[in-house]
Amino acid sequence: MRKTIVVAVREYQAAVRTKAFIISLVLMPVLFGGSLAFQFLLKDRVDTTTRKVAVVDHTGWLFDAVAAAANERNENRIFSDPGEGGERKQTKPKFLFEKIAPADDEDRQLVDLSAAVREGKYFAFVVIPTNLSPAKDDGKSAEGAGVPAMAGARIDYHSNSPTYEDLLEWLVPVVNNAVQANRFDRLGLNPQTVAQATKPVRVDNLGLLSVNEKGEIVKAERANELANFLVPMGMMMLMLMVVMVGATPLVNSVLEEKMQRIAEVLLGSVPPFQLMLGKLIGMVGVALTISTIYLLGGFFAIRYAGYEQFFPAQQLWWFLVYQAMAVLMFGSMFAAVGAAVTDIRESQSLITPVMLVVMMPLFVWVNVVKEPTASFAVVMSLIPTATPFLMPMRQAVPPGVPIWQPLLGLVLVIMTTLLFVLAAGRIFRVGILMQGKGADVKQMLRWIVRG
Repeated sequence: MRKTIVVAVREYQAAVRTKAFIISLVLMPVLFGGSLAFQFLLKDRVDTTTRKVAVVDHTGWLFDAVAAAANERNENRIFSDPGEGGERKQTKPKFLFEKIAPADDEDRQLVDLSAAVREGKYFAFVVIPTNLSPAKDDGKSAEGAGVPAMAGARIDYHSNSPTYEDLLEWLVPVVNNAVQANRFDRLGLNPQTVAQATKPVRVDNLGLLSVNEKGEIVKAERANELANFLVPMGMMMLMLMVVMVGATPLVNSVLEEKMQRIAEVLLGSVPPFQLMLGKLIGMVGVALTISTIYLLGGFFAIRYAGYEQFFPAQQLWWFLVYQAMAVLMFGSMFAAVGAAVTDIRESQSLITPVMLVVMMPLFVWVNVVKEPTASFAVVMSLIPTATPFLMPMRQAVPPGVPIWQPLLGLVLVIMTTLLFVLAAGRIFRVGILMQGKGADVKQMLRWIVRG
């Protein structure tokens, strides 16, 4: 055991004393914060080229409402707030609408407009049908003949830029407001009366009430949906980042020692399993160091901003324990791969499946956060390879999870980690001294079975 500790200390010191470790430690939050600052600084750097839209209006009345709304927007809503004495700056493009008379051959007209969009004459074109509102004669009753026709009414929007949604997002409410006003008029309804009758009711998202030690009722607080979403996501991302930083270098470390015959010298005084275990423990120390620095930094940053109530201090021990297990579990896989191959190219094909296992929680974490107590979330968080990432995240979402779930998850993770470390030790013992062609998956499984 003493030799294992010596190797672990050596690996830890070799990792944290390097300039690359300190630079990466500082660089990661700088890059993350820099990306946010970059987006903030460039938020006004948008394409303000005018979007010209052709409108084929079969109703004869809707175009005027859309054009009037566009003019009001172009004059008042596409500029940044100049502040006192400042100068207005355009931050959004203008929307200009041109009325096109309907043609007898409608299909031919649509083809011509499509060609005009491709040539850049228009950014898009819109086709408005006639059945958006009931006829005046039908409007005496909701059972009028024109009302059923309105149910299937739709407006066609054609563009050659399907990912540009700003224009469509602006157009939809404008068209619906104008159509509703026209329908009220034709049905003889007072728009103000309808607006009051259909005014939406606000629903507050609150927690549960409780009783304090004095027997007083503590009112429920409004849930902070942003914090409830960002904190679990931040914990999972930190866990993933630290595992990648702490465990993946083991492949290069082991492979380098093998290629340079350093491993043969080390194995003269340290058994293979103790050598591998020492490397893993050293990497656990590196991972915990990184987490501690970032968690302390996050705590003081949140406290400085006045949001310390959202810092999950009660979950930190679970987080650190799960992180240590994750580094041991995945680090043993990477160490086994590094010992079984003979060059970087061979290691890439074996690392890919391991990386997919590591990245698996990224595919499901959104569903887990939305419904942390659902059966899907419970099952996914009890899969040992996903437990270190998903279980702390579920614990951070109010009101948390029953204590038996993180305890069961921890037991499963410990058992799986022991199996992985023992299996990796058998691969490491044989592969670290092997030269020539690297081992494939079948050969590695054979080493595990035969011991």
